[in-house]
Amino acid sequence: MPIINSINQMLNEMTEWRHELHKIPEIGLEEYETSKYIKNKLKEFNVNFKDGYSNTGIVAWVDGNKKTNEKTIGLRADFDALPMPEKNEFDHKSTNKGMMHACGHDGHTTMLLGAAKYLSENNDFDGRVYFIFQPGEEGFAGGKKMIDDGMFKDFKIDEVYALHNWPELPFGTFGVNSGPMMAAVDEFDIIVRGKGGHAASPHLAIDPVVISAQVISAVQTIISRSTDPVDKALISITKINAGTAYNVIDDQVKMGGTIRTFKKETRSYIEKRLGELCKGIAEAHGAEIKIQFDLVNKYPPTINSKKESIFASNVAKGLVGEDKVITNIDPSMGGEDFSYLLEEKPGTYLYLGQGDDNHKSHLHTTKYDFNDNLLPLGVNFWVELVKKYFSK
Repeated sequence: MPIINSINQMLNEMTEWRHELHKIPEIGLEEYETSKYIKNKLKEFNVNFKDGYSNTGIVAWVDGNKKTNEKTIGLRADFDALPMPEKNEFDHKSTNKGMMHACGHDGHTTMLLGAAKYLSENNDFDGRVYFIFQPGEEGFAGGKKMIDDGMFKDFKIDEVYALHNWPELPFGTFGVNSGPMMAAVDEFDIIVRGKGGHAASPHLAIDPVVISAQVISAVQTIISRSTDPVDKALISITKINAGTAYNVIDDQVKMGGTIRTFKKETRSYIEKRLGELCKGIAEAHGAEIKIQFDLVNKYPPTINSKKESIFASNVAKGLVGEDKVITNIDPSMGGEDFSYLLEEKPGTYLYLGQGDDNHKSHLHTTKYDFNDNLLPLGVNFWVELVKKYFSK
């Protein structure tokens, strides 16, 4: 199935949108300029929308011209960026210091805008398509907040789908499976309180740095010695803050880290075991320890539903050929708040390969950039998914 010619002809126009979005990266739930840009484009396309979900989120919709079918489908794109500097030197590099589109959300948004434009002009289908433009995916649970703000109460959305570019896959290759795609994400802080003192008299102190080192080592045994080797899980201490001077033993150390799991029982067990280990080590040294979990942004695992995954993979096969669709892709230990939408509705999350000679940088790196040549393919996938959804 070739790319629809009129979509191919949108490449230069969409590339311009994508570069404009790349220049104005915003983080959290404060993507005001990005949200404004999306709304202006929707108005230009004469596409109806409602905003205010999760602060800057938007839900737009296009009705088919047959108007006999009450079926609906939701297509989602995230549009927030990351709090990191960009080291690219091209003309469309970030103009917002310390912020960068290092995960390709600018490309996801552009593809969804392209689909909204095309379908609004070619609405020969029987039903309604919803376009979900979502903020705050990178650690702010924007998807959950859109649900909490009434998105699924305000709109009858039967199924939901999302695309994410994937540098590890060759250009134009789709990756999907009928089950876990991304891990559950839990973040935690550990505070170790000892007794400060002079570095020359460690025997008079309770050194929280030494205790923290033991905690870091012991935590690794949770995965290597306490969970099933075939059950994918990880725990990483990713930050540690301690000390003020070379000759001072501070009285406190603060650490932070993340846990990634797929099974509910594994998730609960690791949280419990982490508490037991920390408590035991602290007590052995006469120290105090406190563990704090982020209870707001506990991303659940992203689990595709089987029927919808088979449907989406068949659409992709019709578009790029069976040899370019991996239907048993290994799940990623990364997290994704599309998981909240999949807890509410059946649907599928797919990877779309963007790797080529000019796009080798991984996600979340300072040299990353979205591959603009993917734009027509992504739009064509959305269009074919919609047409086949309403005809099945």
